[in-house]
Amino acid sequence: MQPPVTGPDADEPQLAVGVGPFAGEWPSDERLDAALLEHGDRRNVVDRYRYWRHEAIVADLDTRRHPFHVAIENWQHDLNIGSIVRTANAFTASAVHIIGKRRWNRRGAMVTDRYQHVLHHETTDAFTAWARGAGLTVVAVDNTEGSVPVDAAPLPERCVLLFGQEGPGLTEAAVAAADAHVAIRQFGSTRSINAAAAAAIVMHEWIRVHAAGRPAG
Repeated sequence: MQPPVTGPDADEPQLAVGVGPFAGEWPSDERLDAALLEHGDRRNVVDRYRYWRHEAIVADLDTRRHPFHVAIENWQHDLNIGSIVRTANAFTASAVHIIGKRRWNRRGAMVTDRYQHVLHHETTDAFTAWARGAGLTVVAVDNTEGSVPVDAAPLPERCVLLFGQEGPGLTEAAVAAADAHVAIRQFGSTRSINAAAAAAIVMHEWIRVHAAGRPAG
């Protein structure tokens, strides 16, 4: 069991995460970080990456990223973007694309943006041109007229899942730029669900269709 430590913003003790200094003779592996071996690795990473250098983790992830991308409109500093980046990292998306304002709240990402490629596009047109050049299908995720349930037909393997902001949803320009339109089945009283939750559902649908047999981690 990890020893309890006191959190900076809580009166109750918090459990330490990760591992302490490496016990025994240090292994000879260029992927490992000497400082982490000496002092311990308290980062929020899976066990296979304990003591690895940051650059080594990114390089390893790059060898097995999935061929889907995620794009988010950010015209009003949507606070959900950090959570979406965190989920994209969990599912090893190729990259996350921010359309609109460059700045976004990274707190929800829980430092996963260090391991996830995050790109910026000033306008919807610039993003669309990039997607076309990369040969990717742009899939708009919103409950707009004509959208089909995301589980009704397989998502394209090489695609960009395009999400709008909390509240207003996708802009007209984004809807017009999309090659396909999908929505999440809902049965309650509200028009939409949280943007970060919607992104997690649709990303997992891609995983269910295209990576169901692949071992995790």
